Amino acid sequence: MHHFNYISGILHAENVDINTIIKAVGTPVYIYSSATIERHFKIFANAVGVPKNRVFYATKANANLGVLTTLARLGAGADVVSEGEIRKAQAAGIDPNNMVFSGVGKTARELAYAVSVGIYQINVESEGELELLSEIAASSGKRQDIVLRVNPDVGAGGHAKITTGSSANKFGVSFSEAERLYAKASNLAGVRCIGLAVHIGSQITELDALESAFVKMRSVVESLRSQGLHVERLDLGGGLGIPYEQQAPFAHGPDLIEAYAAMVMRVTDGLDVELGFEPGRLIVGNAGILVTEALYLNKRGNKNFLVVDAAMNDLVRPAMYEAYHEIWPVIEPVNATCHAYDVVGPVCESGDTFTSDRNLPEIAKGDLIALMSAGAYGATMSSTYNQRPLIAEVMVKGDQFVITRPRQTYEELIGTDVAPIWV
Repeated sequence: MHHFNYISGILHAENVDINTIIKAVGTPVYIYSSATIERHFKIFANAVGVPKNRVFYATKANANLGVLTTLARLGAGADVVSEGEIRKAQAAGIDPNNMVFSGVGKTARELAYAVSVGIYQINVESEGELELLSEIAASSGKRQDIVLRVNPDVGAGGHAKITTGSSANKFGVSFSEAERLYAKASNLAGVRCIGLAVHIGSQITELDALESAFVKMRSVVESLRSQGLHVERLDLGGGLGIPYEQQAPFAHGPDLIEAYAAMVMRVTDGLDVELGFEPGRLIVGNAGILVTEALYLNKRGNKNFLVVDAAMNDLVRPAMYEAYHEIWPVIEPVNATCHAYDVVGPVCESGDTFTSDRNLPEIAKGDLIALMSAGAYGATMSSTYNQRPLIAEVMVKGDQFVITRPRQTYEELIGTDVAPIWV
């Protein structure tokens, strides 16, 4: 569910007319609904048993300060994958003692920073990282809480590029090495190894693979305890999918969340561990839209190329993942007449295509359209390719809106470069 609907024939974000935002901010622009974010977080947190268990929002999905501060006020923690994300979460008011630090390539600087601010948990993903972290923490007189991320060789996800739990993927330590490394970590001076972590992919809409991975993780917990090793946390990652199509042929929303939570509780029944969860897309995916203006209609043969002012540098998911986003006109169509369009951007790449041969209501030059379900992996993955400035982001709450990231100016864009002194 989201809070983008037609009111009196005009698309609204909660109670704000999209046209009002566009007049103030221009296009393209990301618009986020705080009510949607709040609703999704509360449903998930209640289902998985907060406060006994903990929810760490996956910052990489959308790191906008408006999004992060909205979640911080709800008590959400943060799953972070870089020093920059740690600092961004701190700026939003999330205490490091409510953060978990994931990622396969944490640098010595990043590990040192995480230890220095008192991060709740570091998810260690290799033996080399384990040794480096122990040295860093011990040298500062600290013992850092860690969990060991295990690759269960159970992959899942909506695309090969977002599947993370297969043995062919780069993430985590191998299942066969988990117990040896856990025992090793338990004897290092700079770390306190207190649990395990797993994450097998993203945009998962069927629970069988998740259940298989979690059953394997339970077996490791029980084996470690049988060896006298202490295990008190089990981080189950994120990965639950959202309906990018309104008629998506799978359970979604509260139904999927409730089924997921019931499965988790069944698999972990009697295990007596603190469970951690890292949802990202599930919280913000349907809470954001990308609004763009139609620039030209280029009719060529049997093709209608609708050129819009947003591009793949603003929303890369269709080019990178062949991702589907529904497209809604900002002015509600008054008849059912549709035409097949290729909706494309201005970037000099054939891959700069949001959709091909999509039947849409008639769209004319100057019309505004919204790419729906763009709240996750949209702005956070944007770039300045073709020297296109980063676009604005707006947060809506009720009948109010605020610009949470101003549109980048050309002066700011060019000002990040420095010409060589010999030129």
